[in-house]
Amino acid sequence: MTQTPGVTAPDYDVTQPLDIDFAGAFADVTEEERAWQLAVRRFVQDEVLPVIDGYWERYEVPMDLVKRMAELDFLRDGVDVPGYPKISKMAEGLAAMEMSRGDGSVTTICGVQGGLALRSIVMLGSDEQIEQYAGPMARGEILGAFALTEPTHGSDSVGLETTAVRETRDGVEGYVINGEKKWIGFGSIGDISVVWARGEDSQVHGYIVPQDTPGYDATTIEGKISLRAIHQAHIVLNDVFVPAENLLPKARSFKDTGRVLFATRLGVAWGAVGQAVACYEAAVAYSKQRTQFGRPLAASQMVQERLTKMLSTITQMQLLVKQLTRLDEADQLTGPQASLAKYTCTRGAREVAAIARDMLGGNGILLENRVARHFADIEALHTYEGTESMQALIVGREITGTSAFA
Repeated sequence: MTQTPGVTAPDYDVTQPLDIDFAGAFADVTEEERAWQLAVRRFVQDEVLPVIDGYWERYEVPMDLVKRMAELDFLRDGVDVPGYPKISKMAEGLAAMEMSRGDGSVTTICGVQGGLALRSIVMLGSDEQIEQYAGPMARGEILGAFALTEPTHGSDSVGLETTAVRETRDGVEGYVINGEKKWIGFGSIGDISVVWARGEDSQVHGYIVPQDTPGYDATTIEGKISLRAIHQAHIVLNDVFVPAENLLPKARSFKDTGRVLFATRLGVAWGAVGQAVACYEAAVAYSKQRTQFGRPLAASQMVQERLTKMLSTITQMQLLVKQLTRLDEADQLTGPQASLAKYTCTRGAREVAAIARDMLGGNGILLENRVARHFADIEALHTYEGTESMQALIVGREITGTSAFA
């Protein structure tokens, strides 16, 4: 495209995929893994990028895209579901990178529906629960939430105060759940929530709670400046009764909750790589088309140094997630390694986004230039599923052999 000097609105293509792999990190992926990555990229290019800015600005969930992700088998986020093809961990990571390159909210939709809610049921549920929920959730017929975080227990999630007490109502044995949850994706517009509560044995257990159950009161959180195309909820659970068969039988303690979270942490790191790539692509396109002082920005030494810095950071992130994914495939990935991946990649994504926003000048705050949306969304990515500080303490404990947790 040809740029018109003096016109603020851009006429360059900031969405063009560059297929960045400077160090050949992904040169050895299989044809099937590469095909899965490219399938997600086509979806992002053809269906996400043309519409996502509008959804983001309107603070609206793109339900049409949710339906399409289910049709394309992206909604289960790589979780093994009976009757569906098995997806390798590398393909799952590449898909998260490509989806995040399009939009953080869309990736979070997959992460909540598949990576957290569906994974909880598949990993910790009974055969009957898996049969009842797994297929419909993969098809997007049932939307699920993962209700762990509480208003006063974010990083300290193991200290959650929501309770579940055994009770029989009208001859039905079950549990009465009381408490509050906050920042729960799909918690106010979904169908079921996997609610984590402390039982009478003082251990944390998981319960499948239909969102239309009496006493389940969910309010969509307003005023967000990040991940605006997915809604999070503040949930109040007031004497919510669920039958005994809604208890996840393999969720016997918080360690089991942690198994679900551990399985998703590396995916968050892959997502950070994708968002960083999006910002880099926009910066490269802008530098080649934007003319200042009679020459393209790309001819500036300062701009070339900034682009190199961004590429250097992205390359390091790619190599890290690729290597740790290989360890994960061999069942050798440790918790501290997964924490280091999230710590490193979300920090790197923040750095890349900040440089790109600065490079675009005033145009960097416009949604149409792509960077501003990712700049804001990376802030949420940096925080959820374990803040930077929590990841640092996990890695620090591994380094020193001493826990600094209170």
